[in-house]
Order: sequence, then C-alpha cells, then structure tokens
Amino acid sequence: MSRPDDRAVQEPRSAPTGREDALRAVRDERGDSPRVLVLGATGYIGGRLVPRLVAAGYRVRVLSRSRERVAALPWADEVEIVTGDAADPTAVGRAMHEVDVVCYLLHSMASGADFERLDREIARTVAGEAERAGVSRIVYLGGLHPEGVSLSPHLRSRKEVGDLLLASEVPAVVLQAGVVIGSGSASFEMVRHLTDVLPYMPAPKWVRNFIQPIAVRDVLYYLLAAVRLAPEVNRALDIGGPDVLRYGQMMNGYALEAGLGQRRIASLPVLTPRLASHWVGLVTPVPRRIARPLVESLQHPCVMRDHAIDAFIPPPPGGLTPYRAAVRLALGRIEIDAVETSWVDARLDGAPSDPLPSDPDWAGRTVFTDVRRRRTSADPAAVWSVVSRIGGANGWYSASVLWAARGWLDRLAGGVGLQRGRRNRTRIAEGDAIDVWRVERVEPGRLLRLRAEMWTPGSAWLELGIDDTAGGVEYWQRAVFFPRGLLGRLYWLAMLPFHGLIFSGMVSRIVALAEAADRGGGTGSADRARHRSE
Repeated sequence: MSRPDDRAVQEPRSAPTGREDALRAVRDERGDSPRVLVLGATGYIGGRLVPRLVAAGYRVRVLSRSRERVAALPWADEVEIVTGDAADPTAVGRAMHEVDVVCYLLHSMASGADFERLDREIARTVAGEAERAGVSRIVYLGGLHPEGVSLSPHLRSRKEVGDLLLASEVPAVVLQAGVVIGSGSASFEMVRHLTDVLPYMPAPKWVRNFIQPIAVRDVLYYLLAAVRLAPEVNRALDIGGPDVLRYGQMMNGYALEAGLGQRRIASLPVLTPRLASHWVGLVTPVPRRIARPLVESLQHPCVMRDHAIDAFIPPPPGGLTPYRAAVRLALGRIEIDAVETSWVDARLDGAPSDPLPSDPDWAGRTVFTDVRRRRTSADPAAVWSVVSRIGGANGWYSASVLWAARGWLDRLAGGVGLQRGRRNRTRIAEGDAIDVWRVERVEPGRLLRLRAEMWTPGSAWLELGIDDTAGGVEYWQRAVFFPRGLLGRLYWLAMLPFHGLIFSGMVSRIVALAEAADRGGGTGSADRARHRSE
C-alpha cells in the first residue's frame, strides 16, 4: 500500500500550509493574538485542534481534570493548563479569565445514563461563565441531524447543547458534523473493522441510509475558520464532505482502498440499535458504550440540509476531501504508526480513576500482590524497548490464549477488551490506553505503571520496572490488587493459578526478547525472536 503524505494536517509543528495560512490569528491593535480556551483538549478532535491553533498564532489555554495527562502531550509546553472540571463553575470561571474565544469540544458519548443532565449542566455553566468573562465567541462542534424525527438520546443532547449556547448572550457558532473519517476516529474504526472482518455482512437496515461523512482535516479547517468569524454570527451551520453515501457504500469504499474485495451486505429489519451495538462491540474494537450512540446516530438519513456554511467560511483551498481520499489518508497514518489522536484514549465512565497509593498508605488495608524479578545481561535500553511496546499488536508476551479469554470476558461485561489496542505501537505516554489498561505513570527507561480499566471486583495495577544498579540489570514486575468485599477476595484466589502462568511467562519472555535484541543489534531482532517463539 502506498503511504500518502498527510503531513500538512498531521504534523502541526511544521510551518502552516495553504489551508492553514488563511486561518492564522488576527492580532489586535496592541499586537496581541486572541486567547482561545479549548474544552475537551485531550479528546479526539481537541487533541488535534490545539496544536493547529498554536501553529496559527493563537494563545491557547486548556481546561482539564488531569494536568498530568495534558503534560504528557507533545504540545503541552506551548499552552497554558488550568486544572478543573467543566462542570465546576469556579474552575470554568478561572479558565475563562481574559479569554477571547471558547472552543467547546466536550461530548459525553461514553458517560453513564445521566449524560443528558450532565451535558445540559456543563453547557449552562460554560455559557454563563463566558458571558461573565466577556468572551466574544463560542465555537461548538455538534452533530449533523435530520429534522422532524425522534433523535437518539446522544444526538438529542448534542442538539440541546447547541441550542443552549445559541440562546446565550455570547455569540456562538455551532458546526454540525456527521461521521468523521480519520485515523483513530471511532466512526472510521467501526467501518474499518466491520469491513476487514466480514466479507459477507447481515446488517441493520440503516446501512441503506444516506450519510455525508467528512474528513477530520476538514473538520479542523472549519473549526479554525470559525474562531475567526465576525462577532455578529450566531447560528448553527451544517458541515460535510463532498460525498453523500449509503453506509454500505462507505464500507465498500473502504474495502477498495484497503485492497479488499467488495463486501456483500444484506439489510435486516430486525437488528435494533441495542442489538446492533452488541454486534458491533463483538466484531470491532469499539466497545458497546461507544458503539451504541454511533449506531443510534445512523438510524436516519443524515446529510447537510443546506450549504449556508459557504457564505461564512469558504471551502478549504483545494476543496473538501472526498471520502475515499480520507480513508486513504487514515490508512497511511496507521501504516506508518503516526496516529495523532484516537478514540482509544477516551476516558470511560465507571473506570477506576484513583492512582495507586504509595506503599505506606497500604497499612491496614487488604491488598494482594504478585512480585517477580529476573536478572538480565541485556542493556537497560533494550529491556525498556520491549516493555514500552507491550500490548496492542505486540501482545503481552505470554499466555496469549488466557489474555484473549480475559479480554473477551471484559467485552461481554461491556468493557473495552483487548481489541482496544493502543494508539502508537512504539511510543507511550501517561494517559494512553493499552488494551484493558490505562497508563498511569511513565518514567522512561525505568517504570511503566498501568491501571486496569477492565471489570474487576476491586482496583488493579500492573507495574513493569528496570533496576540498573552496580550489581547489574534487573527487570521486575508487580501486580497489585485491592479487593472489594468477599467477591474481590474470591476473584484473586480464583486467578492465582492463571497468574502463575501469565506473570512468570511475561518476565521470562520480556527478558529473553531484550537479550535477543542486545545480541542481534536492535528491536527488530526482538520482534523476530518474539514471532519465532509464538
């Protein structure tokens, strides 16, 4: 497969290209560029918009519940970070100080049953604090939706948020987009995996509905342009790509770009959104709680009602990106392991959030541990190379059948399972998702701490570390589990026989791969050794 050059959009630290040149910040009479507050900066769109705002000359501030998560991102040093929750008026008010434009990119697609109330509360908080702070504009990314039909709860909520912002005292632009196609987007991953896995697909009747997908690069173009709109513009504007397709046509368009044969698709009237989301959750890496709102948004034809956007924001230089070109670009980024942001890094409602307590804090608490150590002749850098590439396509270095079974159990319980994978195959940062784990702490060359996001009757962590002392190099590994009630204790006891196979195998394999890399002169040798041993 060819590797398309998408650097103009995907590498924000380079000089702006044609489409960004027209979107640069306009300085005021004092020579200051506008300050933009981004809400949702660690999300799929927000994580791409922030560096482009910086490259366009804006002063950027982000509001996040986790300073550490933002600090791990490549653009963290170029923005101002305010720690707080968007539902907290005090934190939002603090973040709004001397802000010119707010980019509102918050959605609660993976939140719990009370998400509509939470969305409404956040929208009112943001609108009220923006008015008090004298903000000149709010830019909101909402959802493309038909009129005159009963909308799904998530689309209904996104429409309500847009309406609340438009009714506020601060001028707002609500950009309404449908299916977003880009490397790492949940919508693209759904199309990709359904098409890859199923040469023949019995599908819900919505595969015949018309949809107007849009490339992520074009969404970013419109967001950047909306930041510059005149203050008097206060309205919703539909955005979409140049192609109107049935969902089945989108799948076959992907198949052509991926070098696969045409897929036969049979429309079935019996698959409800709930059943379809279960089916999508089993076939694709997208978990049910994310798949369901995506499936629900496809229940009706969803295309632009008009092209009023063109009167306010002209199409990007070179035109909007056709669907198959967007697929081609996404596949290229995946192939070269350069996915900038991904749905896999989204926080999941109900997942553990407390950090691992320090050892002294364990006093008086029930805690189970599994600790293993192994001396190695390998260089610490070789050991770290193996550790930092764990999970995803590389697997967990031992007992792959047991890991797969645990992943499927988690999927059946509504979790993410092993299919979630990881955004990058070789790079790792705090806040990243790795299969059923979340990276809680990284000390390059020394420590990787993972917090479990799979279902367990308690809280679990896995630490992988390297000690480089005068006596040589030692790889160590520690599993930590704080049980919840009797069920938690029984769970740990039931897992003990499997831990013996999994964790001892991991230690042996990681050390063996590191030593093979040392002897062979690089991580490529470790990869070959891993494949020979599996």
